[in-house]
Amino acid sequence: MLPLLTEPADLLADYRSGGSFLFASRRGVLLAEGAAALVAAGPWGLAADSISGELAGYTGLDQFAGAGWTGTRRSPIAVGVVPFDLNRPGRLVVPAAVRESEPLDVPVARPRNPAAAPDDSLDPLAPHPHPEPEMAVRASGRLEALPTPADYAAGVARAVRMLRAGELDKVVLARTLRVPGPVDAAALLRRLARRDPQAFVFGAQAPLPAIGQPGVYGSVGGTLVGASPELLLSRRGPLVVSNPLAGSAARSADPQEDRRRAAALLASAKDAHEHAVVVGAVADALRPFCLGLDVPAAPSLIRTATMWHLSTRISGWLADPSVSSLRLAAALHPTPAVCGWPTSAARAALNELEPFDRGSYTGLVGWCDAEGDGEWALAIRCAEIASDGSLRLFAGAGIVAESRPADELAETSAKFRTLGRAMGLGDDL
Repeated sequence: MLPLLTEPADLLADYRSGGSFLFASRRGVLLAEGAAALVAAGPWGLAADSISGELAGYTGLDQFAGAGWTGTRRSPIAVGVVPFDLNRPGRLVVPAAVRESEPLDVPVARPRNPAAAPDDSLDPLAPHPHPEPEMAVRASGRLEALPTPADYAAGVARAVRMLRAGELDKVVLARTLRVPGPVDAAALLRRLARRDPQAFVFGAQAPLPAIGQPGVYGSVGGTLVGASPELLLSRRGPLVVSNPLAGSAARSADPQEDRRRAAALLASAKDAHEHAVVVGAVADALRPFCLGLDVPAAPSLIRTATMWHLSTRISGWLADPSVSSLRLAAALHPTPAVCGWPTSAARAALNELEPFDRGSYTGLVGWCDAEGDGEWALAIRCAEIASDGSLRLFAGAGIVAESRPADELAETSAKFRTLGRAMGLGDDL
């Protein structure tokens, strides 16, 4: 993206649920408005292979004149959401117009190398942030948990037995909270951007699963809103980057306790094992596409407003320039960070243990252009908001043989707080 006079606050103010796509990263903030063409809704293997060629075909056509990067002669981009299950429908469109700005939170000392890690300029043990008081996006009504906390803990215990029996190495179990609402998606998006300006903040249209009808999707009437800490795949020219996260700890408002938790996470053998499973799978999936791959020997720490995470930045040089960012993202997805390992065994466990359809949760949100460049974040720390303003929150935890049900339940509660605090729900989730 080019440095522009447009401010991030202007793009956030202009976001409209149902008609806009907003995606904020360390590259900058992208606001795409309208839909000049539907590029793909699935199947995603085919879409990933053909997207660059399809976008190149739109270059020079008058109806797509505003759908590329401002101030460039590049062809239009595609933006949208790919679901967790690549056999399910999603939504990628060529927008009618695109605007960009600098990132939500530009560091005082920005890295000279544009390929530098997103957290290179941050002190990973900085005190817990205290955002300035602001008007809350209030949600109302009784929360409905699926599964219940007790059932989720029982599911974790079943998963641990499967893991200790050698059936799989890791599985990621999620749970949901349904909030009657109503919640204003645009206001929630702005609140998330203020609370977590270094996250991948997004608002996008997405098909919603029909309640009580697994595998059945309604019309595109839903909005996916979130602040994800995790980059699945970025491509900028020949440079490919993935930043898997696995191993987490809730933050504390007390600076001393917060630092203790961060240090304990970095020293945890259980979390190191969980993280290594993810890093190994991501590196193995990227290696066939790259001339060389840099995989750090040990993880580092990154933070959000509510969580600490173990993080490893993997980078490589693309061997074939025709391979798009979406093609690479589809090859990686789902990683053990959101599904488990081995993938087939983890999927089978999810089908048995999760009593709901994930929809777009743990899918992909981002963009791709005709040159193949693009950026795709994992759709976590997010909510699906229906047209009536009701919503579902999602949170998951990586389960390994050493996991304890009470700890994993507590981790999902901490992850709910990213959205919960932004809606005035408090911390008892």
